[in-house]
Amino acid sequence: MSHKNETTVLVLSLLITAGLLGAGYWWFKSNSSPPIAPGNPDSVQSSPVPIAPGSISTRISIGEKSLATANANSEKQAGVQAFASGDFASAIANFQSSLQGNRNDPETLIYLNNARVGKQISYTIAVSVPIGTDVNGALEMLRGVAQAQTEINQAGGIKGIPVKVAIANDDNNPEIAKQIATALVNNPEVLGVIGPYSSDVTLAAGTTYNDGKLVIISPTSTSIKLSGFSRYVFRTVPSDYVAARALSDYMLNKLQRKNAAVFFNSRSAYSQSLKSEFVAAVSLGGGQVSNEFDLSEPGFSAARSIELAIAQGAQVLMLAANTDTLDKALQVVQLNRKRLKLLGGDDVYTPKTLEVGGEAAVEMVLAVPWHINGDPTSNFPRQSRQLWGGDVSWRTALSYDATQALIAALQRNPTRIGVQKSLIASDFSSTGASGIVRFLPSGDRNAAVILVRIQPGTTSGTGYDFAPLRP
Repeated sequence: MSHKNETTVLVLSLLITAGLLGAGYWWFKSNSSPPIAPGNPDSVQSSPVPIAPGSISTRISIGEKSLATANANSEKQAGVQAFASGDFASAIANFQSSLQGNRNDPETLIYLNNARVGKQISYTIAVSVPIGTDVNGALEMLRGVAQAQTEINQAGGIKGIPVKVAIANDDNNPEIAKQIATALVNNPEVLGVIGPYSSDVTLAAGTTYNDGKLVIISPTSTSIKLSGFSRYVFRTVPSDYVAARALSDYMLNKLQRKNAAVFFNSRSAYSQSLKSEFVAAVSLGGGQVSNEFDLSEPGFSAARSIELAIAQGAQVLMLAANTDTLDKALQVVQLNRKRLKLLGGDDVYTPKTLEVGGEAAVEMVLAVPWHINGDPTSNFPRQSRQLWGGDVSWRTALSYDATQALIAALQRNPTRIGVQKSLIASDFSSTGASGIVRFLPSGDRNAAVILVRIQPGTTSGTGYDFAPLRP
C-alpha cells in the first residue's frame, strides 16, 4: 500500500477513535438498526430466543463485559469493570492476574490484548461464536483467534498498528447471528469476521455479511452449500465433499466393507451435506448405503435402528451427527457394542465422545481437518501447548488459520474491500497451523482432511484418545 493510502487510513482511524466516548458507546452506533424477527422451528437452536431491541449490544464485547462467565474469577470481573471505565492499566493488571489462575481462558487473553491496545489506533476484527449454547466449541475457536492476535501484536502489529478483537455471542442461532452481522456491518471499525460456528448459522448470516460487503471466514462450517455462496464468505475448513470421500475410501478400500447405514440430522445443513456426500461417494465407489436414519425424529430409537441396519446387511454405521444430535449418536455407539464398524464426521470429534462412548467407541474412525499430532514438522502444536497448557483441537487450529488469513489480508490492504480483494487474489497465501492457507474462487480452502481413530490413551484424561490414522 502506498504512503498516501497509509496516511489516509491513519487519519480515518484517528477520526473514528476520537469520536468514541467509551467501550460501551463503541457498539451503540452498531445497534441503531431495527431488530430482525425470530426464526422458524428448524433453526439450530430448538427454542428460538425472542430478541428485544438493543439487546445485541449485550452480546458483543471488546473487554467491557464478560460473555463466557462460567469460570469467571474476581480478577477477571475487576478487569472488565476497569476496561469499561477506561482504566486500561488496571484492566491489564487484573486480566494478567486472572490468567495466572486460569491460563486456558481465551476470552481473558483477548481482553488483555485489547486493553494493551487501549486507545491506540488499531485494526479491529470480530469473532462470532456460540458461547451461550456451546461454550466448549466457542472457547476452542477463541483460543485460535487469541493466539493469532497475541502473536501479531507481540511482533509489533500490522505495520506498527495492533489488532483488536471484538467477541460476539451468537448462541449458534441463525436469527441472532443475523442481528450480530447487522451490528458488525454497521460498525465501520470492523474489517473482517471469524465465524460463525455451524453451517446453518453461516448460511443464514452470510447473506447479511454479503450485502454489507464484510468478509467472514468460518473455521468450522463444512456444508457444501457454502461453496460459491458469496464472494465475501470464506472458510479455512475443507468441505464435506472432501471429508465424505475420505471416509468412503477408508470404508471401501481399507475396511473392505460395501454396505453402510447412515445416521444424520435432517434439520442440520452440515449433517444433511455430509450424509449426502457420503452416500454419493459410496455409490460411486461400488458400495451402497442400505438405510438412512434421522436422529432428529421424535420417535428415533437407537436400538431399533441398529437392529434394522444389521437385518439389511449393513457392515458399517456412519455417524453424520451434528452437535444437537450428538447424544443420540452416542446412544448408537453404545448400543452397537462394536458389532459394526463405526465412522463419523468432525462434529463427533469432542471429549464427550471419548467420555460417553468409552470402550464401545474404540476403533471408530473420524474425518477431521487437523490433529495436533498430524504434522511432526509444525511449530504450532508446541506454541499452542506453551500458551494454553495442553493440546488444542482442530477448531482452534482452523480458527488460528482464519485469523492469520485476515491478518495477511490486512497487511496487504487494511480496508473492507481491500481484505476481500486480497483473499481472492491468485497470489494470496498465509501460513497457518495446518499449513499454507489459500482460497479457491468458491471461497473454499484447497486442503485435505486427516483420519483419526479412537483408542485407549492417557492424553485426554478420559482413558481414550483420538490418534492420527497412519497409512
